[in-house]
Amino acid sequence: MAADTTTAPSVTHPLEQLGSADVTAARAVLDDAGLIRDSTRFVYVGLEEPPKSQLYGDGPVPDRRVRVLLHDVTRPDAHDVVVSVTDRAIVSDRALDAATDGQLPVLDEEFALVEEVLATDERWLAALAARGLDVADVRVAPLSAGVFEYPEEEGRRILRGLAFRQDSPEDHPWAHPIDGLVAYVDVMARSVDQVIDMGPVPIPEEHGNFTDPSLTGPLRTTQRPIEITQPEGPSFTLEGNLLAWEKWQLRIGFDAREGLTLHQVGVLDGDRLRPVLHRASIAEMVVPYADPSPVRSWQNYFDTGEYLVGRFANALELGCDCLGDITYLDAVIADERGNPQVLRNAICLHEEDFGILWKHTDLWAGSAETRRQRRMVISFFTTIGNYDYGFYWYLYLDGTIGFEVKATGVVFTSAYPGAGYPYASQVAPGLGAPYHQHLFSARLDVLLDGPTNTVEELDFVRVPLGPDNPRGNAFTQRRTTLRRESEAQRMADAGTGRIWHVSNPHSRNRLGEPVAYALYPEGQPALLADPGSSIHRRATFATKHLWVTAYDPAERYSAGDFVNQHEGGAGLPQYAAADRDLEGTDIVVWHTFGLTHVPRPEDWPVMPVDRTGFQLKPVGFFDRNPTLDVPPPASAHCRSRSAGGSTEDGPCHE
Repeated sequence: MAADTTTAPSVTHPLEQLGSADVTAARAVLDDAGLIRDSTRFVYVGLEEPPKSQLYGDGPVPDRRVRVLLHDVTRPDAHDVVVSVTDRAIVSDRALDAATDGQLPVLDEEFALVEEVLATDERWLAALAARGLDVADVRVAPLSAGVFEYPEEEGRRILRGLAFRQDSPEDHPWAHPIDGLVAYVDVMARSVDQVIDMGPVPIPEEHGNFTDPSLTGPLRTTQRPIEITQPEGPSFTLEGNLLAWEKWQLRIGFDAREGLTLHQVGVLDGDRLRPVLHRASIAEMVVPYADPSPVRSWQNYFDTGEYLVGRFANALELGCDCLGDITYLDAVIADERGNPQVLRNAICLHEEDFGILWKHTDLWAGSAETRRQRRMVISFFTTIGNYDYGFYWYLYLDGTIGFEVKATGVVFTSAYPGAGYPYASQVAPGLGAPYHQHLFSARLDVLLDGPTNTVEELDFVRVPLGPDNPRGNAFTQRRTTLRRESEAQRMADAGTGRIWHVSNPHSRNRLGEPVAYALYPEGQPALLADPGSSIHRRATFATKHLWVTAYDPAERYSAGDFVNQHEGGAGLPQYAAADRDLEGTDIVVWHTFGLTHVPRPEDWPVMPVDRTGFQLKPVGFFDRNPTLDVPPPASAHCRSRSAGGSTEDGPCHE
């Protein structure tokens, strides 16, 4: 259907979410420019956000722009295009060279293509026959190829396939890995480069169908209903993508690559809306595996840069994914033909009780006061192959910002080689699950009371016995300013309680100190692969828990713009190589966090949620506890007692 090319899409704010009209208009411009053929695929379509300089101040409203990545499935012809849908014009068009830029992300249609191509390959069929398998019963996982010592793969679009037996249409194939076998497929040439067959390995037979009564037994009858209600409705308001809750205000975005994004996050302090973050997102995630066996030593996936986590957002359902008084937001992306695709109920918004906010019983004053914490939850869930990930941003009454990933789904499986194998766990009889990591990179474009920010590293240090510490009880904090990008590549250290302060030297609190927020890391292992490895070169961002770079609107992704089959060195190591000054300037904080997963039998056949994340807490950003105005909630069960002896309804316990 032809687009209306006479008017621009109507938007109320430059950071309003991508809409169907944007996608349709962008496609029309590209079509008019002759950039679309029957073989063209739209790999990515996303809002090209204006730089900060165009969003703060009195300048003209920036035009609405969309970034589009185009791929031709029949020949090497990829383009990175920026379209102005306001002016109905192409702003830039860069032809990509696969040998140097890498490949564009994996297409949906390529998932089935790998299995289709292998189904006619004589070597693959012979390998299956040697195992007594019918090709119709075999599912092949289309796995990103990485970059290894295969010069013949340079410039070509490769996926690698590991196979699983499926015993019925409802059977979960992950229970039956066909080990000792891998295929390398050129998805553009529709050819099989290699079939590596190490010989038949026993296929685990026990099924993994986790709702089957043979595994579940009788379902529990002990759970009574839990109802979460807000009789007067939620405490937040939503106008377009502008969310206001308690003293917080922000814009909610969604991107096909990053998924959920937050913009212009600020907190009301008195009559002033104070900025904290310009933009927050999870800019990359990588899942490297530890098994060095010949058929899987290459195994690692950049789920953001290679697969685009936002594309696979689940349609969330009340009572299943979200509980309580829920508001949902749809998201719009483009399908691979460049048409708008609405992701229904992609984003979940709700507030929830979070226990005690603060409490004190004072014997001298005769007071007993309790206040309850609550938080605003903004989340989405995505499914990438065998794993499911929930991404949760939290806003708290006390000014804290939290982020949490909830990892669940099915572990990637292998045949278990035998007792004592040091790179995998046995999770069921004969069924292995290789050790692996889930490493995430948060991109935090900070704007703490403005764009003049500085980062300091704080460590606890023990003071030795001496004249100034005669009893040896003293300890203090050591502050180290991270002045340049070369100094701002840091590791967490739980032994010293290391945190990082982002402060604004030009904004002071009532005590005369720079206002600040502190980043509290979990401090779990960073990338464990050898420094000489391919994955280390490609995921260098994951080798440090903290990077700080000078703001550049073109520096968006931790591993670079084009991750698929990129040889490495892009992203944060490339950005930081400029060694720019970081003191009192416009900066971006990048934080690596994640899970190192040694699978347990309890993780099979479906994995209970595992969690990882971080927190940003105000440190002198406010002049005092900002929640003194939180009232005691009404309760018939107990009362708060003020110092003057009056009583008010309020809860007593967690």
